[in-house]
Amino acid sequence: MATRLKPLDASWLYVESRDTPMHVAGLNIFSLPPDAAPDFLARLVAQLKAAKTFAPPWNLRLKDSLLRGVLPEWEIDDGLDLEYHVRHSALPSPGGERELGVLVSRLHSHALDLSRPLWECHVIEGLENNRFALYTKMHHALIDGVGGIRMTARAFSASAGGSKVVPPWTIGVEMRKRRTRSDDDQTPSTLERLREQLQQQVELVPQVAGALAKIWRGKKPDDALATPFKAPKSVLNDRVDGQRRFATQQYDLARLRAIAEAARVTLNDVVLAICAGALRRFLKEMNVLPRRSLTAGLPVSLRPKGDEQLGTAISFMLADLGTSIADPVKRLQWIHASTVGAKEHLQSLPKSGLNNYTMLFMAPYIMGMLTGAAGRIKPMFNLAISNVPGPDETLYLAGAKLEAMYPVSVLQHGQALNITCLSYAGKLNFGFTGARDALPHMQRLAVYTGDALDELEAAVGIPA
Repeated sequence: MATRLKPLDASWLYVESRDTPMHVAGLNIFSLPPDAAPDFLARLVAQLKAAKTFAPPWNLRLKDSLLRGVLPEWEIDDGLDLEYHVRHSALPSPGGERELGVLVSRLHSHALDLSRPLWECHVIEGLENNRFALYTKMHHALIDGVGGIRMTARAFSASAGGSKVVPPWTIGVEMRKRRTRSDDDQTPSTLERLREQLQQQVELVPQVAGALAKIWRGKKPDDALATPFKAPKSVLNDRVDGQRRFATQQYDLARLRAIAEAARVTLNDVVLAICAGALRRFLKEMNVLPRRSLTAGLPVSLRPKGDEQLGTAISFMLADLGTSIADPVKRLQWIHASTVGAKEHLQSLPKSGLNNYTMLFMAPYIMGMLTGAAGRIKPMFNLAISNVPGPDETLYLAGAKLEAMYPVSVLQHGQALNITCLSYAGKLNFGFTGARDALPHMQRLAVYTGDALDELEAAVGIPA
């Protein structure tokens, strides 16, 4: 039985190309158990490949049909070739962060095979200090960042004991079957559901139209609310090729929360201010800092707690990063004013209208990708910055301690940089995904976020 993709999910397939592969990924770094046998990773890979039954979205592939490019559909593929999807790699000596970054950059540059279920899992050994990594990527049409983090984390354990591995592609098979049967027994007819949905969307037209009109109107010079296509053109907004760079940084969440409390702003405002400070310095050193402030597109998750539905469940809001402001505290307060305005704007819509709003709001951006105009015209915003909540407790895989979780994201023409943060066990992990040719020396940008954090602490009066 085939399932048609929702319009927002299908849009990630429409813009897929060799230069813009549309997959998201997670890089998890583990420390080996103290008593790990020499064949620990070989046995781990064998257990991951031993699965016989599979759960969505891991067993979904695009149905081969004449309309696949227009109206794509998912179909079940229970004959997964795990020898293809699960791979075992090793880093060259010395196996440091640089070697890992080079490998992940290369893995993330390769598009997924659209004739197979759209995911890959790479176990990477040889990381220094007795560690290994797990890099898993999946097409954005199947899952968004929040859903992917939740799905992968279910394969980990809160206990250091036990050596059994439960592959994430097997989790929930029986539960999903029971849920499907239960839903089938109680769900109204397809025509009735379509009628109700159509009536609901028609009723929301005035509110959605009003919200779009407000955000597309120009703003006053002293207004911090960012609006589409008011971003300055920058080196971040040219055409990209398929090659990627990837860098990471990790900070204690307590440091960012202390700044937020001292400045009376949110944690997310502090994250944006750290990124803004780093970008200001990075672009200034290259002598390409625009006079007007950069703006960021901020994905907003629409997933309630426990939601495991397939596809994308996000909306977007824009924020002015204040990169034209030299003073770090004034820049932080400007960012706060911008995000407050953006949140109020998004919250003025009923939840049932957010999907329609998101599709209409992002339509010019998607059309730019489809027509080839993206990267050649003025950008809708300069870069995407996400802050994804992750697990609070320390997790383990077959007794191996999960030390860090780094997100790896998508790039598009006109968007040569993505910064995604993920919280885990008291840390905030930054993943920087950049276009290789557009952003040489991107590692400097990652390092500069640490300097921006130090600068903010000093500026609000927090002792070093």
